[in-house]
Amino acid sequence: MPVTIGALRESAPQESRVAIVPEVADKLAKDGARVLLEHGAGERACFPDALYKSVAWADSDGAVLSAADVVLTVQPLSLGQIGQLRRKAVVVGFMQAHARSAEVQALKQQGITSFAMELVPRISRAQSMDALSSQAAIAGYKAVLLAANELQKFLPMLTTAAGTIRPAQVLIIGAGVAGLQAIATARRLGAVVEAYDVRAATREQVRSLGAKFVDTGVSAEGAGGYARELTAEEKAKQQEVLDARIAAADAVVTTASVPGRTAPRIISRAAVERMRAGAVVVDIAAEQGGNCELTRAGETIEHQGVKIIGAVNLPASLAYNASEMYARNLYNFLKPALQQGELNIDWNDEVFAQSCLTHAGEIRHAATAKALGSAT
Repeated sequence: MPVTIGALRESAPQESRVAIVPEVADKLAKDGARVLLEHGAGERACFPDALYKSVAWADSDGAVLSAADVVLTVQPLSLGQIGQLRRKAVVVGFMQAHARSAEVQALKQQGITSFAMELVPRISRAQSMDALSSQAAIAGYKAVLLAANELQKFLPMLTTAAGTIRPAQVLIIGAGVAGLQAIATARRLGAVVEAYDVRAATREQVRSLGAKFVDTGVSAEGAGGYARELTAEEKAKQQEVLDARIAAADAVVTTASVPGRTAPRIISRAAVERMRAGAVVVDIAAEQGGNCELTRAGETIEHQGVKIIGAVNLPASLAYNASEMYARNLYNFLKPALQQGELNIDWNDEVFAQSCLTHAGEIRHAATAKALGSAT
């Protein structure tokens, strides 16, 4: 029997992406799998049912969950959805294990094998599977567009009969994938761009995009390509330099985060109060608590004339391309385990081993198991 691979119409608020796009459905079918989708799964991402030529259809999420051997998702499944999964089913998607302990326990108790796309190791071989990076690139791009839309100024310099308009000053905090895309977008729009990251290794990347690197004298290289958390002394030194650059900026985009933890607090209330009226802060890390003290996730607030945008799920606002990129990430992840239409996971493959959250009634991810007080 060929493996049945299913995807749902995502039900989480403000989620418009889909885990399987027509291109990927065709590839899975060509690999011998049976593809099962819930009707309307791709509509909000501009992939109507008529574009899918290689799939079977189900009228509800429950019909997909109870029939699929493998379920591909964008957002984590709810407790109710997990309860409808087949015994020993496989789920692949973003799991957010640090914030969803009940769901992780449910996956464990039902013997579900789950893979978290945010746990895919950042190694060369897995670059095509790196969903964090593909979605972060979209977030960085959209964050600058949000800032430009809210800013009461042009981004580029303009020379007109009415005089010369000076370019806007944009500061990007964090030079990971989202930050680098934000830098590139702001530069394309004509702004004068500065950028800062605690990892000194990003200096040349920032400069290569035409931005000035803000040097605070603090470096925090961490494992796996992420930044480590700063000490109190380092934070104070960093803040002194950054506050001056924040005060000079017309728009600030913050992208700093530490996986599985609350986002580092970088912009204080006092720093916001030093900014000029009409300035804008777009906080991509809002869902992790925010890089700005005043950020409220999902809201735009104004404090002494400065707008602070608590950006939430920005990739879903560019759902067509975000879905294409994410679905390809999922396909590239799953492809090595698809052999003649059957699923055969190689547990010696570090990609599968390191991204596995639960399997055979156990929590396989050590950090999650420790946080939930479970033995691996």
